[in-house]
Amino acid sequence: MSRNFYAASTLLYNMESIKQKQVAELVKRNFSVVLQEEGSYIYGATPLVTVTNVKMTPDFALARIYLSVYNTEHKQEVLLEMAEEKSRLKQALGSRLRKQVRRIPEIEFFLDDTLDEMYRVDTLFRQLRAENQMGSEEE
Repeated sequence: MSRNFYAASTLLYNMESIKQKQVAELVKRNFSVVLQEEGSYIYGATPLVTVTNVKMTPDFALARIYLSVYNTEHKQEVLLEMAEEKSRLKQALGSRLRKQVRRIPEIEFFLDDTLDEMYRVDTLFRQLRAENQMGSEEE
């Protein structure tokens, strides 16, 4: 019995709590608005940056913000510019969240290239189909 209890408690420890998910969604929505208002001043008008996901640490002290960057080949450069302006972005986020959370979390930015990877894999599959290397799909 103790082994099953340990496995279940480990699983619960690794899962996000409902409160973490709620705060993450709150940060996601509000940080998206912050990017709409402040983004063009930080990284220019050309790049399009969207918030794809937010993960909160269990103590709510840190929000890991995952971003997709479009309309530029220099995606990492956009993230570096945002990191330089992190205090400005945190302050803008804090002014939007201050009445909804006890303390404003620190923020970290990560590039989410899932969509880019999906397009790359799709292109490879199309190329293989065009070269008739996929085999029969009717099996």
